Amino acid sequence: MGRIGFSKMICAPLIAESVEQMMNDMHQAKMEGADVAEISFDCIHHFLDLKLLLQNKPIPVALVFRERWKGGEYNDNEQEVLLQALLLAKDLGADYIDLELKVASALKEADKLGQLKSTSKIIVSCYLENFNDLIQQSSHLVDEMQSTGADIVKFVSDASTITETSKAFDLLTNSQVPTIAYCRGERGLISQLLSFKFGGFWAYGSIEGNAIPGVPSIDSLRRTYGVTNVDKYTQVFGLISKPISHSKGPILHNPTFRHVGYNGVYVPMLVDDLKEFFSVYVSPDFAGFSVGIPYKEPVTNFCDEVHPLAKAIGAVNTVIRRRNDGKLVGYNTDCEAAIGAIEDALKGCNGRESLLDSPLTGKQFVLAGAGGAGRALAFGAKIRGARVVVFDIDLGRAESLADAVSGEARPLEDLPSFQPEKDAILANATPIGMHPNMERIPVAEETLSYYELVFDAVYTPRKTRLLKEAEAAGAIVVSGVEMFFRQAAAQFSLFTGQKAPEEFMRDIILEKF
Repeated sequence: MGRIGFSKMICAPLIAESVEQMMNDMHQAKMEGADVAEISFDCIHHFLDLKLLLQNKPIPVALVFRERWKGGEYNDNEQEVLLQALLLAKDLGADYIDLELKVASALKEADKLGQLKSTSKIIVSCYLENFNDLIQQSSHLVDEMQSTGADIVKFVSDASTITETSKAFDLLTNSQVPTIAYCRGERGLISQLLSFKFGGFWAYGSIEGNAIPGVPSIDSLRRTYGVTNVDKYTQVFGLISKPISHSKGPILHNPTFRHVGYNGVYVPMLVDDLKEFFSVYVSPDFAGFSVGIPYKEPVTNFCDEVHPLAKAIGAVNTVIRRRNDGKLVGYNTDCEAAIGAIEDALKGCNGRESLLDSPLTGKQFVLAGAGGAGRALAFGAKIRGARVVVFDIDLGRAESLADAVSGEARPLEDLPSFQPEKDAILANATPIGMHPNMERIPVAEETLSYYELVFDAVYTPRKTRLLKEAEAAGAIVVSGVEMFFRQAAAQFSLFTGQKAPEEFMRDIILEKF
C-alpha cells in the first residue's frame, strides 16, 4: 500500500477572477471542511496579489504552476522568471508547490529546484490522456518524478469508462511515495471517493457554488461519504447505473453504515459496460452493488447464482460478492418492497388486518413499464392473486412479461385511453415524471378516479405529479420513496449481514428526501 505520508486531507481547487474572491473562496473552503486550497498561478495576475493571498491564507495553499510553461523548452530567461516566481511563492509561505514533470525536470537539470525545498513541499504532476498505457511504465515514471526531488507525485487522467479509474487505484496501492492519483469527469468520481482506501495523499472536493464535473462537494465528502473514515479495510458498495445523478442511495447507506459501526462506503458508479465492469472490479473489497436503470435485467447474465425469486422475475437489483468463495449472487429486493408498501397502504386505509389473504387478490393491477422494476411489481402482484395488465413502449417486452404472469399486454401509447375497472391498482414503473421531466404523467387525469390506489416507483421528486393528481382524485397514493426505503433496508441486510436499523433509516428519508 502506498501509505507513506498518508494524510487523509481534502483539497479544494479554487478558481476566481479577483484576489478578493479568491480570499472569500479560501475562507469558504475552510468553513466547509477543506484542509488545503489549490490555486492555479494562472489566476494570479500580480505578485502583490500572490503576497496578499499567501500572507493572509486561512488554510494551507497548494500553488499550481502549469499552463504558462506547459509543453515547451525553457531558455535561460524563462527559467529565471519561473524560478523567481517559485521562490517568491516559497518565501511567502506556499505550503505546496505543484509543478508538471517537464517543468520540474528542467529546473532540476539547471540545478535550481533544490532552492524551493526548505519550506514548501514539492508536488510533481503528470497529466495523461488515459491511464491505460501508464501501468506498464509506472515504475519508471515514478522514479523519474522522484528523481526531481518530489515530496509528492500526482497523476491525473481523463476517464472514458469507470474501469479506467481502477488504474488510479493500482497506482496508489503500489506507490512507495506519497501519491495523488485520480480521473477527471463523472466516470472518475469514485477515484475521489475511494482515494483514501488505496492510500491517496488527498482527495479533491469542490466548494458550494463551484461545481466541478467528477469532483464531489467538500460537504458530501465529509458528511455523506465520511471519507476520512475510509481505510484499506473499508468494504465498497455502490450503485451500478446509467445515469447516476438521481441516486439517493449514498445519503441513506453511508450514515447507516456509520450508525451501526460497519466499515463500509456506498458510492455511485456510472457504468457503460457491465461485462467490462465485472471483469475489472473483482476484488473482495468491492463487496456488493445496487443495480439501477438500465441494468436490472442484463445483470443477471453476470451473476454466478441468482436467488429463485429474482430468477423468476428475471431482474436483479442487488448483487453480493459472497465472502467465502467470491461468487456474485443476485437478489431482487424491489418486489417485496413495492408490493408490501402497496398492501400496507390498502390495509391501513381499509382496516384490513388479515394475514391470510392479500388486499390485492382479485384486483386489476395496471402496470406501466415492463423493465426491471416493472417485472418485480408484476410478479409480486401475480403472487398476491392480482390480474396484471402490462403497458410498455416496447410491446414485445410487455407481451413477454404478460405471458410470464398470465396477464394482458398493451402498448404504452394506449394507457391514456385505457378504461380501468373500478378500484383497480395503478403502478408506474417508467421514468415518466422523474426529475427533470416532472410534468408528465403516464395516464389521462380523468381516469385516475377509477383507481383505488396509485403507486409511483419514481422517487425524485418525492411526490410526483401523478401522485398529486391521483390524491386529488381520491385515490390512496404510495410514493416510490417508500419502496426505496424498504428495498434499501433489505439491501443493507444483504450487504452487512446485520438487521437494518429501520427507524434510523426512515428518519434519514423523512429528513433528506
